[in-house]
Amino acid sequence: MFESAEIGHAIDKDRYDELAPRLREALLDAQYELKARGDFPLLILIHGFDGAGRGETMNLINEWLDPRLIRTVAFDAPDDAARARPWMWRYWNALPAKGRIGMFFGSYYSDILVDRVERRIDRDACDRRLFDSLRFERMLAADGALVIKFWFHLSKDRQRKRFKELGKDPLTAWRVCDADWANHERYDRIRKTAEHMLRLTNTSFSPWVVVEGGDANYRNLTVAQTLLNALRDRLDAEGPLLPRVDVPPPTPPIDGRLLLDTLTLTQKLDKGAYQTRLAELQGRLNLMTRDPKFAKLSLALVFEGNDAAGKGGAIRRITEALDARRYRVVPVAAPTDEEKAQPWLWRFWRHVPGRGGITLFDRSWYGRVLVERVEGFADEAGWMRAYYEINDFEHQLAEDGAIVLKFWLAIGQEEQLERFKAREDTGFKRFKITDDDWRNRDRWGDYKLAVCDMIDRTGTDKAPWHLIEANNKYHARIKVLEILCRALAARLGG
Repeated sequence: MFESAEIGHAIDKDRYDELAPRLREALLDAQYELKARGDFPLLILIHGFDGAGRGETMNLINEWLDPRLIRTVAFDAPDDAARARPWMWRYWNALPAKGRIGMFFGSYYSDILVDRVERRIDRDACDRRLFDSLRFERMLAADGALVIKFWFHLSKDRQRKRFKELGKDPLTAWRVCDADWANHERYDRIRKTAEHMLRLTNTSFSPWVVVEGGDANYRNLTVAQTLLNALRDRLDAEGPLLPRVDVPPPTPPIDGRLLLDTLTLTQKLDKGAYQTRLAELQGRLNLMTRDPKFAKLSLALVFEGNDAAGKGGAIRRITEALDARRYRVVPVAAPTDEEKAQPWLWRFWRHVPGRGGITLFDRSWYGRVLVERVEGFADEAGWMRAYYEINDFEHQLAEDGAIVLKFWLAIGQEEQLERFKAREDTGFKRFKITDDDWRNRDRWGDYKLAVCDMIDRTGTDKAPWHLIEANNKYHARIKVLEILCRALAARLGG
């Protein structure tokens, strides 16, 4: 893959001085047009061999463009916060907003490359991470992002010559360290791994661009022209940016019988039995979350359900048993302007619990396939691809040690109507009822179909759905606690 980047590409000074000013101006115009439109971001990944001009190129981009509109992030070894979460977490948190440019000096590919070269992971683990990266980039592209990945290349002989030249000059000797020479000794292994990495991850939606790095003039013009071409193609394109889905939407069952219809919502539990069982389960939950083994795990609890089904009450019975320093409740409403400027899952990645932590989501990422689907806030392509993206997100959480439990609290239409009226008649509960709640009742059937599709397409062994009959609040709260305690006991071995 690197043959054409080892033939001595070069641009003389006169030609460079002729082309660079015009290219710089056109690129700056494109950047400001990107900002003005604000409908997609540009993400640039900088990778390659030591001595091939990665740092110089990063500085050039910031010099030629308006650096106020660029977020440059240089990734080193992960810190404690990153190590306590799925490995892609820190890259999600560094994404540029729509209308802006993000530049990653090193990235998830650096993690994979270094771990494989140093034999910390085998070939299969390497490929799994590469496919994680591909899914991440596919999500970004589907959300409209323009992703360009640069690999700056030097032949082994050219790299050695470059290091020696830099080392001889006192003004540049600091740019070559022992680690650079150590990597030079592993050049062949790095190259082989890099070739494998580029081959598996070079796609139409996030292509690799290999640039010979020996001549600064050639390198600078190649990078600038590549960015300009990509930006202009996107800015000048007509029609929708988002790709269509290649799978059919769900088909309602021919007999009309849905999963939620199988629930017996009128479960019974009296107050006395409830209070006794509640105390037992809360005590057990408290002990298990203080178990030293729990420090290696995390809890991500998702609460969805019909309006007025008792999600808040179920959440409170859990948090009453927890150390307030260990948990966080995240209420999810309509996205803010900041959140709209990012890929739709970004706002949930921000709240992923670290090891030993607990996050309870009062509504969640499932809004994409529920309210956004039913109310038309997301088009069919958007909510259809969300099933895959949700499963991938939850899989990453579970692979990192999270216990992911999802609860759907179900009540009947008559029970919901009684609760709505009770909220309107109770002063301190009126804030819980809105016009949207009443409007949603008119689309009860549409929401029921969407819920059943959601459960069928996102219920997995790593992140199962639990259906909670919630006409009786006591029964619902106890059932949630019992499921949670069983899941914790299974993981803790107790």
